[in-house]
Amino acid sequence: MFHNYKFKNLDIKLIIAVIALTIIGIFVIGSANEANQQKQIIGMILGVIVMGTMALVDYDFILHFHWIYYGFVNALLLSVFLLGNGPTNGSRRWIDIGIRFQPSELSKILLILFFAWFFTMHEDDINKPKIMALTAFLSAIPLLLIIKEPDLSTTVVTMMIICVMMFVVGLSYKLVGIVLGVSIPSAALFLFLVSREGQTILKEYQGKRIMAWLKPDQYPESSWQQQNSIMAVGSGQLFGKGLGNNAVDSVKNGNYIAEPHTDFIYAVAGEELGFLGSVLIIALIFFIAIEILLIARRAKDMAGKLICIGMATLIGFQSFVNICVVTGLMPNTGIPLPFVSYGLTSLVTIYFGVGIVLNVGLQSKNINGRLF
Repeated sequence: MFHNYKFKNLDIKLIIAVIALTIIGIFVIGSANEANQQKQIIGMILGVIVMGTMALVDYDFILHFHWIYYGFVNALLLSVFLLGNGPTNGSRRWIDIGIRFQPSELSKILLILFFAWFFTMHEDDINKPKIMALTAFLSAIPLLLIIKEPDLSTTVVTMMIICVMMFVVGLSYKLVGIVLGVSIPSAALFLFLVSREGQTILKEYQGKRIMAWLKPDQYPESSWQQQNSIMAVGSGQLFGKGLGNNAVDSVKNGNYIAEPHTDFIYAVAGEELGFLGSVLIIALIFFIAIEILLIARRAKDMAGKLICIGMATLIGFQSFVNICVVTGLMPNTGIPLPFVSYGLTSLVTIYFGVGIVLNVGLQSKNINGRLF
């Protein structure tokens, strides 16, 4: 199995960056909620084992089970409604299998694998109406199940992953232009409609989150979390207040941020590590995404390239959304910061995906020139 592997191409820089970012997350989690720090350490150890194992498994072999992944994704997402815990904070996203497990996190990785195979099979006819309709149908089933939980942010991230993979495989620029031309005014119309009193497009709490983002002073009961988060990030100044500090003016210490160890972990990092620590987190995320794109550039085939593109989009775009929410650039929505937020499902599954990326790198070809 290893005869095609070039172990000199093992991306040590990517591995170090992933582990370094996770360790920073562990320290910040310990400061935000010490009770969960040990669990996150266990998650990192398990994640490293999973990553190392997947790095040695030929991704060509993995892709042979594409339809199994697709069926498993839909079954997992459906099980949330049949066996899931909740609702928690208005959502039903977890099932208990001895450990609390969030199917949508694993679904993102498995859908990357499925669509890497699917788009590779249809590389030459990706712009044909029949294939585009089939793509829309195959995408719609898991996306509808995720949004039904409801989990709008994960739906958007998953949809973005699929769209970027389609673009890379050869989606027509003309079609992309048409989609953007329709999407931008549609988004503006959507914001206008949901900002009206008595709107029924979104659930009440979702509509309030958007209104709290647009008009925080008029919706203090829905905007306090995000406004306190912005205050926390700004109060860290250049060097921060220090991990585990006892400062009386700390937003985190005053319990002004709900669940600071999960979706709003970046606010704690901003307050306690300051501007320099916040920039370091962003720099590591950016470096990880670029390293994965460089592996995509050297991939031996389109399937390997698409796996890497999907993972880079997941890590980059999800991080972008999380940080935008924490800093008030987007409406409040619950989505973890990759490698940093507390959550064993999120951490182990993303290590799983990085392991497959490393395997793509082990079978890469030498190439010079542009990124793609």
